[in-house]
Amino acid sequence: MTIQKQFRGTGVALITPFTKNNTIDFDALGKVIDAMIDGGVEYLVSLGTTGETPVLNNPEKIAILQYTYERVAGRLPIVVGIGGNDTADLIHDLTHFPLEKAAAILSASPYYNKPSQEGIYQHYKMVAAASPKPIMLYNVPGRTGRNMSAATTLRLANDIENIIGIKEASGDMAQCMQILRDKPQDFIVVSGDDALALPQMACGMEGVISVAANAYPAAFGEMVRQCLSENYHAAKQINDQLMEAYDLMFAENNPAGVKAFMVEQGLIDNYLRMPNVPLSHTVHQQIKQFLAKK
Repeated sequence: MTIQKQFRGTGVALITPFTKNNTIDFDALGKVIDAMIDGGVEYLVSLGTTGETPVLNNPEKIAILQYTYERVAGRLPIVVGIGGNDTADLIHDLTHFPLEKAAAILSASPYYNKPSQEGIYQHYKMVAAASPKPIMLYNVPGRTGRNMSAATTLRLANDIENIIGIKEASGDMAQCMQILRDKPQDFIVVSGDDALALPQMACGMEGVISVAANAYPAAFGEMVRQCLSENYHAAKQINDQLMEAYDLMFAENNPAGVKAFMVEQGLIDNYLRMPNVPLSHTVHQQIKQFLAKK
């Protein structure tokens, strides 16, 4: 199986459970990992931003990664999130984190700095040169403050051999379609927008790195598989049932929304690290009402 085919389907951007003492809840993390595998997803993303990585220190990140490797025990590919707005520091992490068991690196484009398109290109060129594993780009301008243009994505895809794909979360369908039209054949494009995943796969994306799948691994994963089999009517029936959940998950904050769903499912306790806080009582009650209808 090629490295790209490993990432066809549903990847889950894993949350990080915490205890009431603000430490990592490894027991709950194990339950979450097992639930994802039992739900039939295709791969896991450890240390993505849904895992609250901006408020984890490096020893905690390494501990999460080692635990995830041990818990997964080779059952699924693991993608490791290593991104940041300091290129030199990011390269240091790439050369010091335990990545032997990783299938690839997911690296978000620099945030806050707002580099030019040339700056984004040069950042990824340096990161790719230093990385011991293949790189998946991650474009999420709603969080980074700077869109990575289709032209920059395509330039990176064509110029740099170990940049193998992108998680595209711009929400710009025209940009997505341009990338899909002009990309190299072996460059994989996956959605980073749960609510847009169905139409994006209809345009040619090969899967999703999902937040919602933390709470709905089986249903969301089946929706993705139906899309990839071009059974769009069946996919739409599943997606229609999840649309309200997507809205509730992102009503206030990610991952506060998906964590609230997982609290109600008995997977985790309702703790986040500051400056993130749990959902408001109003939205959490709406989630309870939504779940009661199912």
